[in-house]
Amino acid sequence: MESPRVEESYDKMSELKAFDDTKAGVKGLVDSGITKVPQIFVLPPKDRAKKCETHFVFPVIDLQGIDEDPIKHKEIVDKVRDASEKWGFFQVVNHGIPTSVLDRTLQGTRQFFEQDNEVKKQYYTRDTAKKVVYTSNLDLYKSSVPAASWRDTIFCYMAPNPPSLQEFPTPCGSATAQLIDYLKTAKIPRSVAAQLIEESLIDFSKDVKKLGFTLLELLSEGLGLDRSYLKDYMDCFHLFCSCNYYPPCPQPELTMGTIQHTDIGFVTILLQDDMGGLQVLHQNHWVDVPPTPGSLVVNIGDFLQLLSNDKYLSVEHRAISNNVGSRMSITCFFGESPYQSSKLYGPITELLSEDNPPKYRATTVKDHTSYLHNRGLDGTSALSRYKI
Repeated sequence: MESPRVEESYDKMSELKAFDDTKAGVKGLVDSGITKVPQIFVLPPKDRAKKCETHFVFPVIDLQGIDEDPIKHKEIVDKVRDASEKWGFFQVVNHGIPTSVLDRTLQGTRQFFEQDNEVKKQYYTRDTAKKVVYTSNLDLYKSSVPAASWRDTIFCYMAPNPPSLQEFPTPCGSATAQLIDYLKTAKIPRSVAAQLIEESLIDFSKDVKKLGFTLLELLSEGLGLDRSYLKDYMDCFHLFCSCNYYPPCPQPELTMGTIQHTDIGFVTILLQDDMGGLQVLHQNHWVDVPPTPGSLVVNIGDFLQLLSNDKYLSVEHRAISNNVGSRMSITCFFGESPYQSSKLYGPITELLSEDNPPKYRATTVKDHTSYLHNRGLDGTSALSRYKI
C-alpha cells in the first residue's frame, strides 16, 4: 500500500511557483512522463468526482426553421424556457454555424497546445491586461482554490474590440500581420498561427456572436418580454473566449479538469470535442453532457439568473479528468463588458410583483467579475452574496 503523503513537508506556494516557472503548463507535466498527479492538483476527497447519474435525458433543442414558421418559433421558445428553468443547460443543433467552422476551431486551437513547449512558453503569461493570454490556471495562486485544475488555457477578448493579428500567439516570435498576409498571398501552407487566426477563433467568434443574440431573443420571449429586451438591456456587449486543453491524467480520480462553478455572464456557448467530460449538477445529481456532433452547449450565466429573479438558473458544472486522451473545449462567455459598463443590474422590474418580489440586490458586472477573479474557482456560486 502506498504511504500517505507527509503534509508537513509540503510547501504549496513553492510547488505552485515551481510549476508556474516552467511555463509548460499541465501539458508539459504530461510530456515529462509523470505517473502521479503532483500534490498541487490533488483535490480534497469531498471535491472529487463521484459517480454520474445516467437516467436523465439532457435537453437538445433543434433551431431549424426558427425564423420561418411562427408555430415552430413558439415551440423553440417553449423548449428554451423549459430547459433554462429546469436545467440551466441545453444543447442546440442546426444553429447556423457550419460544422467546418467548428472543426477548424477545435483543430486550430489544439494545434497550438500540442506544439513543442519551447515554442509555446514564450507566450505564457499572467498579464490579464492583454487581449490574448496563454496560461495554466489563471487563479493558480488564490488561497480559496482547493487545488489547481488539470488544464491549460488561451483566453481571448473577442468583442467589442477583438485582438489584432499581432496579439495572437504564433510559433514564430517575429510573426507580424504582414508575414501572415504574405503567407496568404504566396499560397504557402498555413502555419499554426495562420490557422488559429484566419480559420478558427475570429471566424468562430463572429458566428457565436450572431447565435448569442438569437439566444437572447429566445430567452427574452421565454420571460414574456419583447424579443429584443435582453439585447437592448445590455450596456456594452462583451464576448470572451476560453480555449481549454485538458491533457490525459495519470490519476484522474484525484483531480479535475475544472472544479464545479457557475458562469459569470448572461449566456455561455460551449464547443466541445468528442472526448466528453462536461458534467452538470441537476436535481442534486451530476449528469454527463454527451458530445453530439455539430452541436453547441448553452448555459445560463449568473447575471441572467439575477435579472430573471431565479426564473432561469445558473447551474454548477465541472469538467472531469480522464486517462484516455486529451480533451478540447472552447467556451464563449456572452454578456456585459466588466471594463466598459458601470450599469447597475438587478431583477427586471417587469418580472416583479407582490408575489414575486426581488430576490437580489443590484450590482455591476465589474463588481461581480472583480469578486470572482479575486476569489477564484472555489466550488461555490457567487450569487448568494447578492441575495436579499
